[in-house]
Amino acid sequence: MTNHTHSSTFTGWREWVSMPNISVPWIKAKIDTGARTSALHAYELTEFTRAGAAWVRFTVHPFQHGDSGALRVELPVHDRRLVRSSSGHAEERITVVTSLVLVGRVIEAEVTLTNRDEMGFRMLIGREALEQGFIVDPAVSYLGGKPDQTTLALNNATSSSRE
Repeated sequence: MTNHTHSSTFTGWREWVSMPNISVPWIKAKIDTGARTSALHAYELTEFTRAGAAWVRFTVHPFQHGDSGALRVELPVHDRRLVRSSSGHAEERITVVTSLVLVGRVIEAEVTLTNRDEMGFRMLIGREALEQGFIVDPAVSYLGGKPDQTTLALNNATSSSRE
């Protein structure tokens, strides 16, 4: 998946990204150089076979504190990875490949699917994706812009209703 380039696209330590091939218009992601693979918060994972190949069906909740905008997604299983958290807990995860729009650039990324309910971000962007020509500036956020006010208001409304 790694396609090394010498681009110098700057990204902040957190960014709003999109995943156009699975119809996720916006999801807030932490840019995490400590993580090898990117990770996406996914619910209701169901594996199945399509035309002899392994696939996974799952639900994505792009907003941090609510189920609004939930999307059902089906993608081929790319791999399975044993992922070790910073606390040392190991978990085998299904890995898929998806396109990401990060700071205006479209890239392909391997993404593990996991429950990130207790985490501060619904998505992590790891080193494998960042090696495609990104430089992380830890002093800034949202260099790629933010969703429109209507989308942000929806996210904030769902946050307030759950707290």
